[in-house]
Amino acid sequence: MYAYDELDRTIVNERVSEFRDQVARRLSGELTEDEFKSLRLMNGVYLQLHAYMLRIAIPYGTLSSKQMRALAHVARKYDRGYGHFTTRQNIQFNWIKLADLPDALADLAEVGIHAMQTSGNCIRNITADQWAGVAPGEVEDPRIWAEILRQYSTLHPEFTFLPRKFKFAITASEHDRAAIKVHDIGLRIHKNAAGVTGFEVLVGGGLGRTPFIGKTISEFVSHRDILTYVEAILRVYNQYGRRDNIYKARIKILVHELGIEKFKQEVEEEWAQMRDGELVLEDAEVEDIRSRFSYPAYENLPNMPDELKKAAHDPKFEAWRKNSTFAHKVSGYSIVTLSLKPVGKPPGDATAEQMDAIADLADKYSFGEIRVGHEQNLAFPNVARRDLPALWRELDKIGVATPNVNLVSDIIACPGLDYCSLANARSIPVAQEITRRFASLETANLIGRLHVNISGCINACGHHHVGHIGILGVEKNGQEVYQITIGGRADEKAKLGELIGPAVPYDQVADVVEDIVEAYLALRQRPDELFIDAVKRLGVEPFRERVYATR
Repeated sequence: MYAYDELDRTIVNERVSEFRDQVARRLSGELTEDEFKSLRLMNGVYLQLHAYMLRIAIPYGTLSSKQMRALAHVARKYDRGYGHFTTRQNIQFNWIKLADLPDALADLAEVGIHAMQTSGNCIRNITADQWAGVAPGEVEDPRIWAEILRQYSTLHPEFTFLPRKFKFAITASEHDRAAIKVHDIGLRIHKNAAGVTGFEVLVGGGLGRTPFIGKTISEFVSHRDILTYVEAILRVYNQYGRRDNIYKARIKILVHELGIEKFKQEVEEEWAQMRDGELVLEDAEVEDIRSRFSYPAYENLPNMPDELKKAAHDPKFEAWRKNSTFAHKVSGYSIVTLSLKPVGKPPGDATAEQMDAIADLADKYSFGEIRVGHEQNLAFPNVARRDLPALWRELDKIGVATPNVNLVSDIIACPGLDYCSLANARSIPVAQEITRRFASLETANLIGRLHVNISGCINACGHHHVGHIGILGVEKNGQEVYQITIGGRADEKAKLGELIGPAVPYDQVADVVEDIVEAYLALRQRPDELFIDAVKRLGVEPFRERVYATR
């Protein structure tokens, strides 16, 4: 965990005070809604279909138990008793009254949580691999660099009003759990041929109306130069990005229209003027940030303790252990994923009671630390393997031990038309119905790893473009219809899915997913051929034939 200093606390408290005054002026009528809009967006407040929505940043997905309890407090006192975790390691509260927003933010500020830069045309929350610091084979802890980027980008005067929102993601593992290839800038920490650690820099990724996979602009940028290099990218984007057309304002459009080589030339020319300037990172500065991170005092524990051997006779425990626990860099410990995808419930939601209980369990079993993942689940990053049976029983009691991680019912979905003023169609009820269709864990395990992503509009907050099965809700002649893509993925082999055919009505979406899965089971070469690999081998046509044969 990172220890925030007095400067961080001062910035957050001053922002709360400023926003309290702005809200008071809005409530008194001194500010119109149009005048208030830019001010509230700078504080993570959106006006949705039914109420204001507050989006809280969870930098690089790391929460302390104390912070989780503060989120539970806000959900209970100011909202309707729950929050929604998002694909960018934020949490959203959908029902907070405008008059209560300053108090909610003040309560969160006491534990170092804020909503700055979770909206608006600025650098948004810096996201990272939710297993950062504990993943086996990781080059180094990417949270160090995510924190450096967070400090660099917070209230940056030059990049507060970019042409459009801007998103970073960072990983240091071979397997990409941070979806770096679909971000404006993606950073992959790796070692070059000489064994020196640095960054592969990708640029121009993004989804939405015009999706693109990010392109490598530099294979290797040193630690020393990483801030100057990303600033050069941001300056080029700030200068040339389209401000005349919101649909062409993202950096992905600029990279696409210029081409990566021309864009790189512009960046290199800008970088040449500043690479030896004030943003050069000296080793001492990096070590200062690194020293503010505290790490668990791991014990020397057996990897197969007696508690685990005894619990192996319980088939329910074993199903959960095989599905929801993962290898840790330290022998005797595991990473544990907490599923926020129970059958028939909205994906990514957690109640105040669950959040409080999770905080207590984190203190008891995970050194007080919780992580938020891109997949809208939570994780305990440091659990002694001897404690897995006891932890499972506690997680099961609060409804976050469904053993469906990475299976067909582990659905990523945006709030959709139930909440969002931008949405054209519902997402949550579609996800709920699909989970009911695949409620059998025996069936889900037979299918294997399969990611379903659902968005309620073209803005793609559910990342449908990179779902193994992607579902996009649109409006046509006053009706909700859904386009279906297959073959997308968000990992190190990131790819956009391919449309299988005409859109289908709301009440047929779950049927289509069933048809696609049945086609896969009939066509796969062997039981361990994953859905995504079968689609790559076969193409879209066999699945299209199955889906539209009787439609």
